[in-house]
Amino acid sequence: MDPFAAHERKCRTLAAEMAAARARGGAVALAKTTSNLFRHRDRAGARRLDVRRFNRVLRVDPERMAAEVEGMTTYADLVDATLPYGLLPAVVPQLKTITIGGAVSGLGIESSSFRYGLVHETVEEMDILLADGTVVVCSRRENADLFFGFPNSYGTLGYVLRLRIRLVPAQRFVHLTHRRFSEPRKYFEHIADLCARGAADFVDGTVFRSDELYVTTGQFSSQAPYVSDYTWMRIYYQSIRRKTEDWLTAKAYIWRWDTDWFWCSKHFHAQKPAVRLLAKWGLNSRTYQRIMRLAHRFTRDSGGAESVIQDVDIPVGNAAQFLEFLFAEIGIAPVWICPFQACDPAVKYDLCPLDATGLYINFGFWDVIPTTHEPGHFNRKVERMALELGGIKGLYSTAYYDAETFWTIYDRERYDELKRKYDADGVFRDLYAKCVARK
Repeated sequence: MDPFAAHERKCRTLAAEMAAARARGGAVALAKTTSNLFRHRDRAGARRLDVRRFNRVLRVDPERMAAEVEGMTTYADLVDATLPYGLLPAVVPQLKTITIGGAVSGLGIESSSFRYGLVHETVEEMDILLADGTVVVCSRRENADLFFGFPNSYGTLGYVLRLRIRLVPAQRFVHLTHRRFSEPRKYFEHIADLCARGAADFVDGTVFRSDELYVTTGQFSSQAPYVSDYTWMRIYYQSIRRKTEDWLTAKAYIWRWDTDWFWCSKHFHAQKPAVRLLAKWGLNSRTYQRIMRLAHRFTRDSGGAESVIQDVDIPVGNAAQFLEFLFAEIGIAPVWICPFQACDPAVKYDLCPLDATGLYINFGFWDVIPTTHEPGHFNRKVERMALELGGIKGLYSTAYYDAETFWTIYDRERYDELKRKYDADGVFRDLYAKCVARK
């Protein structure tokens, strides 16, 4: 069956369902099998549209170095489709369960982002389902206001059904080097220098303590003297402290963090040798995601602990100060470090409030902190410090901003213009209501 013909049929069906849901009134939400959101999702009374079937790679075009995919396609499926051509998406977020549409609706990132920017900067064209049931094509030339307003909108302007994204050449292996630093300012200066020189294909880092910081660079290679396997008994992040260099297949590099959800598999006892020996099939982000969903569904917060699951983007010049705050006031380790900068500084995305001319450091830190404070104490501290240092936090996780502060970060006037044009009746909740407000 022609995948594009099947796609068009699915679009017509979904558009009709959207129109019917809108006619009945009330909010509309998605029914889907994967989600990497870590905040409260209030769907009470919302009519749910089933988008799970929009999960196919429609075409890989090696000549144009582009792929057309449906919005719910996972990066795991896309990587499997592109690697046989010697190609990869320019930016592949860290977990197999992340969908292409989700990475654009949020702010997807990985260790190639210092070269290619965030995921939405690799998108050439999108089909978006609007609140009235119509599907519009948008690109830099067609419906450009929606194209540049959609990233980081979290489904509050529409749902992406199809995307054409940029691919880049890949080789069979990736050669890794891990370099240790003991002083944060020199560490971030080195990262800035690596990015400025374009000295590698991939750059990221791992911080275990304030005096134990590692920069990892990755370089594509057609050959390797050996390859390491971190999909079962060995754990990738632990290898960073033991090795100065390593070799992985390109596919193993792309999914190096997935086996242990970075290092969060410890919460599921999955780093214990006996568990790993017996449960190889379950060592992946999809398993951990399912466990988390069940835990949220069947257990209540008993107090005494606060979940701090955050990604924070800080200008590189202030990165050492933020790391000092993180260890002194929050106390979570390890911390993932990922540098990124805009691919084209001349292009502005309305809901991405970052300086397109500067280098940023993404800090990823995810843990549960024992506490006697009021709910949200540590998360609020993170938000305040990020603002003080000229950064932002990802909206995929719990946020505590008041409305006034939130709309000083994001362009309320521009967002309201887009909302009036593409969702005048408020079928989708607005960005603050969806990502922050609690009922």
